[in-house]
Amino acid sequence: MSSNPPNPFARIPAVDRVLHALSQRSDLAPLPLPLITEEVRKSVESLRDEVKGGRTDVPEFDEFVDGIVRLADSLYRSRIHPVINGTGVCIHTNLGRSPLGKRAVEAIAGVGQFYNNIELDLDSGERGKRGGFLETCLATLIGAESATVTNNCAAALILMLKHLANGEKNEAIISRGELVEIGGGFRVPEIMEASGTRLVEVGATNKTSLEDYEKAITPKTGMLLKVHRSNFWMDGFVHEPTTEELVELGKAHGIPVVEDLGSGAMVMTDALAPIPHEPTATEVLKRGVDLVCVSGDKLLGGPQAGIIAGRADLVAGIKKEPFFRALRCDKLILTAMQETIFEYLSTGAGEKPDLPLIRMLSASVENDLRPRAEAVVKLLAGIDGLGVAIVATIARCGGGTMPKAEIPSLALDFNPTTMSLPKLARRLRECELPIMGYIAEDRFRLDLRTIFPEQDGNVTENFLAIFGKL
Repeated sequence: MSSNPPNPFARIPAVDRVLHALSQRSDLAPLPLPLITEEVRKSVESLRDEVKGGRTDVPEFDEFVDGIVRLADSLYRSRIHPVINGTGVCIHTNLGRSPLGKRAVEAIAGVGQFYNNIELDLDSGERGKRGGFLETCLATLIGAESATVTNNCAAALILMLKHLANGEKNEAIISRGELVEIGGGFRVPEIMEASGTRLVEVGATNKTSLEDYEKAITPKTGMLLKVHRSNFWMDGFVHEPTTEELVELGKAHGIPVVEDLGSGAMVMTDALAPIPHEPTATEVLKRGVDLVCVSGDKLLGGPQAGIIAGRADLVAGIKKEPFFRALRCDKLILTAMQETIFEYLSTGAGEKPDLPLIRMLSASVENDLRPRAEAVVKLLAGIDGLGVAIVATIARCGGGTMPKAEIPSLALDFNPTTMSLPKLARRLRECELPIMGYIAEDRFRLDLRTIFPEQDGNVTENFLAIFGKL
């Protein structure tokens, strides 16, 4: 006598039953109940759809609950929270780019927690100018007639294009060698077209002459645009006119010249480390351009923002653009940028701003990094299943800046014998304070240049915990 096969639908767990089981688990991530409920509901519905599609191997109830615990843990770890950066990439886009300085973090806490005077004139008691103090500081630091900020450098470029290259003069001339992709699939031509500007490409990829620009000028030309190639370089059979030459051409035809500098350097980078010189906004304005835009969260070492600086009349016009309000910064970004620029202005001649990125770039291999590396190796030496050494390596600026810069650095070099390198990397990412490193030459490495000195203890503790020695 044959028996009927078990009905797989009958084995699909009820949401309430799963939630009750999860409430008894001590290893469940501390997520709000609505999030956990939603994960359970989606998992149950997904399983039901799979059974409808013919799946018969429905997991046991405890196995299903274990799966929800893993999903909840993954979801909880996906929230934005601190991570140790051992990659050797100083401005790591995936890890939040430039860390903020102490004074910026403290100021954000106060402004975020309490009311503030973001649009209040404390002298008159009336409505005040939003970001007025910051704009004064920026103009002073850069040496510009005027300056303002928006939510990123791409937004700054769009605003300049909308103001200068629209209406009857809606054309912007740019060299084909400067049609860069700035990361994440965003390209300068697409940004320009999104502003309503007609893009006029001149020259070739590797060679553009001043005559190419001049021949392209028409009554519809609104601006000459120069884009700094901050995330790649060209060498060999190349040529381009200087900024000064473009400025003279613009003056001759009454056309503004704008430069998108991107990287945001405000100090002499070649004085920080054995790396190339990166042009600053001050240098570019001294060459005569009408407007320049830079990023706030790259080499400047501040929050994500775009800075526009230059002629006062043009900056004022940009701020009157209706689109400016949609791209303006909130109180927290304005505060972080304000305190970062304040730090630059407070720095004496011959000194370096007290900012994490500046300290990171200027750290000495022998005086700063090696003593830290030796201290960590001493604490981890002798652990069964883990070999650890110190190796010379190269750190990078990152964030689409200074691609040729190779910064001498030191890395902790790990050789686990009881687990694979990918497994060690995964275990480190699963720590309460995750650690990101990289694999090279069949070793797992952590570059100390991008790890804060106060995090060395966290690195040691995580390895001791993973290898059962804590």
